[in-house]
Amino acid sequence: MDSIRELLPDEYPLRLREMHKPPERLYIRGELPPSHLIYLTVVGARAYSPYGKDVCETLIAGLAGLPVVIVSGLALGIDSIAHRAALRHKIPTVAVPGSGISRDAIYPRAHLSLADEIVKNGGALLSPFPPDMKATDWSFPVRNRVMAGLSQAVLIIEAEKKSGTLITGKYATELNRDVLTVPGSIFSPLSEGPHLLIRLGATPITTTAELREALGFKDTTPVVARDYSDLTEDERRAIEALASPRPREELIEILDMEIDEANALISALELKGLITETMGEFRRL
Repeated sequence: MDSIRELLPDEYPLRLREMHKPPERLYIRGELPPSHLIYLTVVGARAYSPYGKDVCETLIAGLAGLPVVIVSGLALGIDSIAHRAALRHKIPTVAVPGSGISRDAIYPRAHLSLADEIVKNGGALLSPFPPDMKATDWSFPVRNRVMAGLSQAVLIIEAEKKSGTLITGKYATELNRDVLTVPGSIFSPLSEGPHLLIRLGATPITTTAELREALGFKDTTPVVARDYSDLTEDERRAIEALASPRPREELIEILDMEIDEANALISALELKGLITETMGEFRRL
C-alpha cells in the first residue's frame, strides 16, 4: 500500500500556493497529476437522482482524452460517481475526503476500496488533516475549500438550496474560480441549488461541448479515439448503431437478436464503459 507523506509548502499545487491562506498542512497518498493539466472539481448531491447520475457520467465521459483531472470529495452520491466515471475513462482523479487519508480513517468507510483504486490508477488522496483524523462536521467545509482551490473550475451537479455542496461553489467564487452547474427540473428540490447558482452568475452546462468550451477546449481539440479492436462482431454492430442515440427497443430491433441476448450485449457494453443510457436513450461514449 502506498505510503502517506506530508507535502512541503513548495510542493503544494500551484493553485493552492496562490490562495489567500493556503492549507497549513497537506498530506498525500499517491501522486498528484501534473500541474499543467486542467483540474475540474465535480461535486453534487449525496441523494442524487437518475438524471444527476446520467449527467455526471455523460459529462465526464466527454472529457476522455483531454488533459483534465477530476477532483472530488470521495463522498456518497455524485462525488463517487465522478471518481468512478473518471477511472472508467482513464482520466486522472484526485480525492479530498473530509477525513485523514489513512486506511483506518477514510470516510466514508464504504469507499475505502474506491480510494485504493484511485491511488492504484495513478491518482491521489489529498487531505489537510492528519492521516488518522476521523471526519467531523467542521472538516467538510475545510476540505471543500481545498477542492475549490485546487481547481480551475467547479462543476456542481444537483444540490438542494441549503446543501453543503453549495459551500464549494461559494469558495470557488471567493477564489476566483469558474463556477459551472447543470440545470434540472423546476419540480425537483435537487435543482434548487444549481438554479440559484445560475441566477448568481454561474455558467449553465447542458452538453459535453459546453463543458469542454468552459474549460478552454475548442471543438478542434483532439480527443483520443476509442479502441474497439477487442470487441466482438455483435458489439461492434451495436456501437455502429449508436452513431446517434437510440432507445433500447430501437437498438434491439437493429441488432436483430433475441431480446435476452440483446439485453446481455447491451449490459456488457455498459460495463465496459462504451455506452450509457441517458434520458431513455443509449449513446456511445
